Amino acid sequence: MKFFLLAIVLGTALPTMAGEWQLVWQDEFDYTGLPDSTRWDYEEGFVRNQEMQYYTRARPENARVENGMLIIEGRREKFRNPRYVPDSSQWQTNREYASCTSASLTTLNKAAWRYGRIETRARIPGGKGIWPAFWLLGLNRATAGWPRCGEIDIMEFIGREPELIHGTVHYALDGRHQSASGTFRTPRPFDAFHLYAIEWDAERIEFFFDGRKYFTFESARAGKGDDNPFRKPFYLLLNLALGGNWSGELDEKVLPVRYEIDYVRVFQRHAAAVTPR
Repeated sequence: MKFFLLAIVLGTALPTMAGEWQLVWQDEFDYTGLPDSTRWDYEEGFVRNQEMQYYTRARPENARVENGMLIIEGRREKFRNPRYVPDSSQWQTNREYASCTSASLTTLNKAAWRYGRIETRARIPGGKGIWPAFWLLGLNRATAGWPRCGEIDIMEFIGREPELIHGTVHYALDGRHQSASGTFRTPRPFDAFHLYAIEWDAERIEFFFDGRKYFTFESARAGKGDDNPFRKPFYLLLNLALGGNWSGELDEKVLPVRYEIDYVRVFQRHAAAVTPR
């Protein structure tokens, strides 16, 4: 059950979390059909990491809301790549067909935040080559590039490590990619719903699994002042990758798989800190 106290925030009735955190953005998935287009957009195509799946747009077979949950489904199917270019040297365009499909939802151009508590309650899928994630990218990615824009991986799971949940940050120092990460070990995390969260301010990012803090990143490691990417706005992503250069070879026999998201919530200590669209 999803119970909240009510508060008046910026003239609008919004639920609030007990204590110091105030709810400023949410999707409870209390509707049916495609994900709410006022909250979510899509990545599309072969996007990154040499992954096997084609990310589709607004296709209910891959992303839909039903029974109070967002379902992101990885499917084994032949799917034509509309960006195919014969003899292309780019992996995003040199495959005429994908052997599997999935979805990646994003709040880019919909909503972004600097600091807060960001959480989801979700049941992740398992299996060889399966790679669900709940994460953030710097809003200035288009101009700064990656990793200078910063990346916060609230939750990543790869099927070849079936007892590990990963929390990671990526950034750049002196033009070089840097990362720092922690892991939470738990048996068969894909068997049940769990709560994945960060608490993020100007000084640090803390990572939680079911309310237990397992990793802290001190933001000063990524630079001083406003040049630090973790002191700028970020947008949110939810995706289910299949195969790729970290998760490894995909066993397509495990498909279809479902990444089930009960809700996504963003809290802040001061509602005025919400980044305007």
